[in-house]
Amino acid sequence: MSGLPIRRATVAGHFYPSDPDQLRRTVRGYMAEAQLPQDLGDVRAVIAPHAGYVYSGPTAGYAFKALAELPEKSRTVFLMGPAHRVYVAGVALGSYSAFQTPLGAVLIAVDRVGDMLDSANLYTHAREAHASEHCLEVEVPFLQEALSDFQLIPMLFGDVDPKRVAADLIDRVGPNDLIVVSSDLSHYHPHEQAQRIDQAFLDALLAGNERGVIEGEACGSAPTVALMEIARQKGWSPRLLDYRTSGDTAGDKLEVVGYSAVAYTR
Repeated sequence: MSGLPIRRATVAGHFYPSDPDQLRRTVRGYMAEAQLPQDLGDVRAVIAPHAGYVYSGPTAGYAFKALAELPEKSRTVFLMGPAHRVYVAGVALGSYSAFQTPLGAVLIAVDRVGDMLDSANLYTHAREAHASEHCLEVEVPFLQEALSDFQLIPMLFGDVDPKRVAADLIDRVGPNDLIVVSSDLSHYHPHEQAQRIDQAFLDALLAGNERGVIEGEACGSAPTVALMEIARQKGWSPRLLDYRTSGDTAGDKLEVVGYSAVAYTR
């Protein structure tokens, strides 16, 4: 795994600011605005949206503020999202040494990625799937502000059984590791219809109803189900932190996208 390239930022200046100072202020502002419940507990995983920050940043701020309040430790983040642009058979881990953003480079846990590739046929390199994918990249600046010391395991879910992925990950996710699932909810419905669709999805998520989650419209339903199964086996409980649509933030209400922030706690 030595001599691997750095995965360069591809949506800086489009989904989020490319200027480091502006990006830092923007991310910190969203996190500062988030009001978390005082009894949240020990957060082990979050689900966060991945649209342009002007649309989904206020909701993402809730998820990453929950991580920012954890004790400072050296951590590995399993960063999971859907492959939007390139077909993937399995889960694409990429072949990188780091993910670059305007805030700097985040190291990949290359030894752990290498072990996953070597020991389970669920995983593939598929660097081309990561090259232009936005859903993981937009979460990284938030992670850089929320956590002081971490490495990434970037995972793009394609054509794969999420329960098989969960079964493989259950023993890989250690006590100082975190899971971040990147997912938006319903897409391009009128505001009130989107709220109804998203409420059904979130009700299923909070109830542990994997079938209801799969039948919903979240683009990241596969990594969400994988997280749900891991959480079930580890005894983590979900908590909804925030929900809104693009009609609530920076768009009209004719065709909206839904966003949620969910924390799983021990």
